[in-house]
Amino acid sequence: MTMDSTVLGTELTEGATRYPLDPLTGAEIEAAAAVITGSDYATPTLKFVMIQLAEPAKTADLTFKGCQDVPRQAFVTMYDAAAKLIYEAIVDIEARVIDSWTPIPGRFPSYLVEHMTGVEEKVREDPRWQEAVRKRGVTDFSLAMIDPWPAGYYGAQDDHDNSPLICRPLTFIRAAASENGYARPVEGLIVTFDLDTMTVLDIEDHGVVALPGKGGNYTEQFMFSPDNRPAFSGFREDVKTIEITQPDGPSFTVDGWNVKWQKWSLRVGFNPREGLVLHEITYDDRGTVRPIMYRAALSEMVVPYGDSSPTHWNKNVFDMGEVGMGFSANPLTLGCDCLGEIFYFDGTVNDSDGNAVTIPNAICMHEEDYGISWKHTDFRTGEVEVRRSRRLVISMICTVGNYEYGFFWYLYNDASIEMEVKLTGVLTTGAVPEGETPRWGKMVAPGMYGPNHQHFFNFRMDMSVDGPGNSVYEVDSIPEPDPALNPHHNAWITRDTLVGSEAEGARDWDHATGRYWKVVNPSKLNEFGAPVGYKLMPKDIVPVMVQEGSVIYDRARFVQHNLWVTKYDPKELYAAGDYMYQCAEAQGLPQFVADDAPLEDTDVVLWYTVGAHHVVCPEDWPVMPCHYTGFKLKPVGFFDGNPALDLPPSPPKACHAK
Repeated sequence: MTMDSTVLGTELTEGATRYPLDPLTGAEIEAAAAVITGSDYATPTLKFVMIQLAEPAKTADLTFKGCQDVPRQAFVTMYDAAAKLIYEAIVDIEARVIDSWTPIPGRFPSYLVEHMTGVEEKVREDPRWQEAVRKRGVTDFSLAMIDPWPAGYYGAQDDHDNSPLICRPLTFIRAAASENGYARPVEGLIVTFDLDTMTVLDIEDHGVVALPGKGGNYTEQFMFSPDNRPAFSGFREDVKTIEITQPDGPSFTVDGWNVKWQKWSLRVGFNPREGLVLHEITYDDRGTVRPIMYRAALSEMVVPYGDSSPTHWNKNVFDMGEVGMGFSANPLTLGCDCLGEIFYFDGTVNDSDGNAVTIPNAICMHEEDYGISWKHTDFRTGEVEVRRSRRLVISMICTVGNYEYGFFWYLYNDASIEMEVKLTGVLTTGAVPEGETPRWGKMVAPGMYGPNHQHFFNFRMDMSVDGPGNSVYEVDSIPEPDPALNPHHNAWITRDTLVGSEAEGARDWDHATGRYWKVVNPSKLNEFGAPVGYKLMPKDIVPVMVQEGSVIYDRARFVQHNLWVTKYDPKELYAAGDYMYQCAEAQGLPQFVADDAPLEDTDVVLWYTVGAHHVVCPEDWPVMPCHYTGFKLKPVGFFDGNPALDLPPSPPKACHAK
């Protein structure tokens, strides 16, 4: 059985009540746009970048339940190409008025929707580009795939004062319509494209390298060709069907955007920039509702390439801040992206004219069995007690050019929380002359290589562990420092170090001490007199290969530390700043910690970065098996014992073979 997709109303209904944190509906998006286009601020060249909920200020008890008359407001980002200026506005949707209007000088916006769709056609029409691809034996320009890579940063010529809004597209050539064009990269050809006027500014051609000759296809139409790399003769025939069924239905309930599952309660959200957002995450501890996290979302990601060649050195995309994860979200498909008893939430974004665009099934929610939660066998009596673990999965999958990124939040029935990022999709490739070996990458097929690169994802977690007053400690395991107490040289202790202020808030993992961090509530003590808490368990720590002196070192300062801790500020949402497009400045977290705000017993925010270190190999081609990275939050002294102790035994039928 498949549950129906959530279909939120697309029209504003008179008297309709929406929770203050619910995402904007399509009607609200269009109403906000109409208020602006009908105002004196509007110009013929004003375009909408993003229209999303202006989240209301936190309440003292971290929930809006029972709150009346919280206005529904839209936060609107616009760009006027003629003025080369960003504007931000707050629109009161119900009152149909503009509450604030703020110009943002000296900055460029992220991509508009029309930028993603209009560049390819314009580049194909340019005679300089046509001449360059003819040199490589290409005459059918319709087979060209032109990826509109963000501009990166070449130098001062890209600054706002010296340049229009630009991108630097790269070209790939399909062998046939629908064939995988990434198998034939056009090496050395770089376009500089003016997004303000939608025209080609310049063509760089660093010399002809032959297009690779082998196909690299993953669809049934092409993948069984003997010329494909790798070549298969057919699908494997030993795969039997797996069906996930829940005869009694799922254990979760949904009311609008509010989800309850076992003892968890949370609100799901969605916007064009971050995509999936979670709010008001609480746990029911035997009748007491205890807050854990107020808000959690991806805050930024960056993909720096480690290749000095002309085509690749400037690749360092901020996929969220320069493109938008909500805009990039996939409509998910039952049986492929999601399996089992599924509940879907649609996502709603805007186009450049302020029209609402619905992404059906943008967020998938379901339950998964996760093996054993706990077990013990009493070897004296033979008695066995075992319980199955289960988790609630809330996920979104985004396609940004060649890559797919899956973002999976897991809530477990032992009160832990996990974020897992799944990376798949197609490598962005380069061509190499016959007989040469790439220095800054690895061969994946004859004549073609994948450049060295890394992926970094920063997650912002607004913590509320048993309430708003929290502190953060760094916990290290060290050998017993007093020799008199360690005569057998086996003893060790843990050392807690308070992160006292934002000047101390940039922290790094230490393998030698098994370091982790815990967020505690000093005003809530457990029965042993220790403050209740949750710990952040590091995973997949990646060495940062970007070196000081490179532009991306400053543009993506957030990757230089595994964890940053800041005091809550509603304006601080993005680890690399609000507007980093074509900007070399160090924005975001380095600025957020500059005022050195105190962090003890206050409203703290964790910014944690996970990564993927990608030295490519032939097995990554033509489409990558999923790579996994992420982190986990686990209770530490928060409960008075195992919170999963009350899990019921599984029915005998489910545990025994026939």
